[in-house]
Amino acid sequence: MEEATAGGGAAGRRHQPAAAGGGGAGEPRDDRGSGAGGGEGMWDQLLDGLRSRDQRGNGGGCSPCPSPAEMALHKQEQAVSEARGPKAEEDGEAAGARGLQGPGSGFQPPEGGFGWIVVFAATWCNGSIFGIQNSFGILYVMLQSELGGGEKDPTLEFKTALVGALAMGMIFFCSPIVSIFTDRIGCRTTAASGAAIAFIGLLSSSFTKSLEVRYFTYGILFGCGSSFAFQPSLVILGHYFKRRLGLANGIVAGGSCLFSMSLPFFLKTIGSTIGLAHTFQVLSIFMFIQILLSLTFRPILPPSCDSHQDRQDKLASRNMKQQCGSQMRKYFNMRVFRRQTYRIWAFGIATAVLGYFVPYVHLIKYVEEEFKENEKEWILLVCLGATSGLGRLVSGRIGDCIPGLKKIFLQVASFMLLGLMCMMIPQCQAFEGVIVVCLFLGLCDGFFITIMAPIAFELVGPMQASQAIGYLLGLMAIPMTAGPPIAGYLHNYFGNYYLAFYLAGVPPIIGGVVLSVVPLVHQRMLKKQQMDSGKDKMLVSETVMNVSDPSHHTAVSVLLG
Repeated sequence: MEEATAGGGAAGRRHQPAAAGGGGAGEPRDDRGSGAGGGEGMWDQLLDGLRSRDQRGNGGGCSPCPSPAEMALHKQEQAVSEARGPKAEEDGEAAGARGLQGPGSGFQPPEGGFGWIVVFAATWCNGSIFGIQNSFGILYVMLQSELGGGEKDPTLEFKTALVGALAMGMIFFCSPIVSIFTDRIGCRTTAASGAAIAFIGLLSSSFTKSLEVRYFTYGILFGCGSSFAFQPSLVILGHYFKRRLGLANGIVAGGSCLFSMSLPFFLKTIGSTIGLAHTFQVLSIFMFIQILLSLTFRPILPPSCDSHQDRQDKLASRNMKQQCGSQMRKYFNMRVFRRQTYRIWAFGIATAVLGYFVPYVHLIKYVEEEFKENEKEWILLVCLGATSGLGRLVSGRIGDCIPGLKKIFLQVASFMLLGLMCMMIPQCQAFEGVIVVCLFLGLCDGFFITIMAPIAFELVGPMQASQAIGYLLGLMAIPMTAGPPIAGYLHNYFGNYYLAFYLAGVPPIIGGVVLSVVPLVHQRMLKKQQMDSGKDKMLVSETVMNVSDPSHHTAVSVLLG
């Protein structure tokens, strides 16, 4: 790609399109020469002489048969073109990863201005959604009190945990679909529609006491609506920030932690005063405000122009099956999975989050059983939210200072520490020890969440970031949903949470090990590209040398007569 942008000379002409005027069969691309003095003119003179000789021999009539010299030259040209083909494709992919392809290649975000209003709206979105989700430990106890009564249900732990886990899982499960809506109808419409669905889900949860109905109202409606509202808030920041993107993400993630800090105490207070049903109604107000704030998500990044590709798709579509396939490829863009680094990164995170949500759901219940503490257990969630906010602010600033994919080591460290802290929970002998563990858990959460979007932009570029984030969150859905119910089942089976927390710490450690491989693979791919580039230059140089050889000119002169 450096050759294409190196200003002038034969290298610049070599990368021009085959049909600059828009025709289908324009001038053939000249892959000869690499800016070597008179090498290019020598090629042109030689081919002109060959064409003149053939025209003299054929009287200017039909297309002549190629001479041996012309065939030899054509083979050399073809060899150079074939050798450069894979390299050109790799260069295109590398440029896409840096966000240099498409119409947005020259786009410069404003780095502020109206973007700070967007940051505030995104902060409210993240805070209201994940503040409610992370405070589900309070709602979990309230649901059990309302449903269990004096009768002990051996499966109540599993069923109740499934309500919150389903809502969290749907946020991630719907993300690939949200990516399509975000790309096609825009961030503003997608986010506002999602906030409206989440509002309906929370409000309707207040009119029923059935756990099965709340699977739909809270788990499905609120979860899906949250997904449609949340993901555009990540994507829209890339429209307004580039150099300060890490800082913007840190402010959004850190500011949203104010909700996670205050909502546990808020829910504990109003829950005991007005009851669970009215608590759901109060929470729905947060999502109603989000509907209004989502209107500020005005996209300014130029859309990708695929008109040439669209024309090719229309020409290639001969029947209904081919048309359907073309539309599926258009809406379900799987190009991000062609990148090996993205595949490894997505798999590592999906593995790690199997135990990620377990403490948020079961920690309150564990403290009540283990330490008989039912007055100050909400402090644990406040500590999680406080240090999570600190971690998000700090990691956003640190992420801006770390170049390239080295940012991923922040996620590696956070997952490793998160797994160890989950395993430390059963080792705590006092309530204060659990508070210390929660401080570290929140810090790990902050580092993991904030750096996720910048890494996606580094891996695939801004034009494919929405799809990349969507597919990643979709892969996180199943393990995120499965973790808390599995922990509840283990509690029912063994009568305590010890094994549940020990096992919850294993997936984050494995995920951290997998993520540590991504920068190494990236470096190996860069070295391979550099080696291929060196081979291509050597091949072009040898070709030019062959043309410049006096013996070669003598042979050609004989052939020209």
